[in-house]
Amino acid sequence: MKFGIFGSARQKRGELDADSIQGYQNWVEYNIEAEALGLHSTFTVEHHFTGLGQVSASINLLTYLAAKTTTLRLGTAVTTLPWHNPVLLAEQAATLDLLSGGRLDFGVGKGYRYNEFNGFNIDMEEGESRFDETLELILKAWTSEDRWSHKGRYWTFNDVVVEPATVQEPHPPIWLAAGRPDPIRAAARRGANLMLDQYCPVSEIIARAEIYRDELSKMGQTVKPEQILACRALYITKTVAEKEEVIERRTQARKAADALAQTPEGDNKASIMSFRGPEEAHEGALIGTLDEIADRLKVMEDGGIDYVLLTNAGKGLEDLRTFSKEFF
Repeated sequence: MKFGIFGSARQKRGELDADSIQGYQNWVEYNIEAEALGLHSTFTVEHHFTGLGQVSASINLLTYLAAKTTTLRLGTAVTTLPWHNPVLLAEQAATLDLLSGGRLDFGVGKGYRYNEFNGFNIDMEEGESRFDETLELILKAWTSEDRWSHKGRYWTFNDVVVEPATVQEPHPPIWLAAGRPDPIRAAARRGANLMLDQYCPVSEIIARAEIYRDELSKMGQTVKPEQILACRALYITKTVAEKEEVIERRTQARKAADALAQTPEGDNKASIMSFRGPEEAHEGALIGTLDEIADRLKVMEDGGIDYVLLTNAGKGLEDLRTFSKEFF
C-alpha cells in the first residue's frame, strides 16, 4: 500500500475540528518530515467561513510547501469548483505544478456545506452544473494551445490563452471526490481518479470502489495502481479507554463541521453526511492499537484499496513516525 497525509492547518480561531490540528507553520514542518519518512503525498482541504480556522487558500499554501519539499506530491482535497473563476484557478494551479516540478494532484468537488454556498450567495442546487462547467473550462485552459472563447451558463471568456502551461501532460491528475453511485461512475467516465472520504465505513469504501471499477470495465479499462484513494483518521492507542476517548473527541469535533454543512431544512443529502457519530470511527478510522490498525488495512487492501491518506487525529508526528516504522 502507498500512504499520504490529508488534512488542514488552522489559525488560532474557534475550536479544533476533525481535520485541522496544527497551526500553519507546524503543518508545514509536519509535511516536511512526512516526506522524509517516505510518505507519497499530502492533500489539504479548502473551506470558507468556518470560524474554525480551516484552510481557505489551499493553492497558496501548497505553493509555499512546494518550495520546502522535493518529492512529496501536492494535492487539493478538494478544490471546490463552484466558488472559483475557472481561468484564474487554472492559472494558479498550473503555476503550482510548474514551480513544484510537476507534483500537483488536482482534487476537485462540487461542495457540500450550506454555509459556504450561502456565504458566496450561490444556490446549492447550482453546485453540480457550476462544477461541470468549471471543470470543463479548466481542462480546456490546460490543453488548448490556441486562443479560445466561451459563453456558457455561468462564465464568459473572450479570446484567451491560459498561461503558464502545466508541467504534467496533458494536465495534472484529476481526483474527483464522490460517494454516490452516479458521481462515482461519472468520475470513471471523465478519466478522473476516485477520492473517497474519511468518514464512511471500510465496507462502504470497498463497495464504492467496486462501482468505479465496474464503470471502467464497461469502458474496456481496468483500475491502475493508486487510482483510488481513501482518507482515514490515524491515532495509535494502547488501551480501550484511550480509544473511546479519542473517538468521542473526534465525534464532538465533527459536529461543528456538520452544523456548517447542514441546510436550514436539515435535508443535506451529501454522501459525506451519511455516516456520523462514533460508529463512523469504530467502523472506518485507523484508531486503535497497531494490531487493530494492521487488521483494518488488510481488509482495505484485500478490497482493492491500495492508497490511503492519513488524517492526524491528535498525536501528529508521534503517530506518523510509529506508523511509518510499522507499515512502510
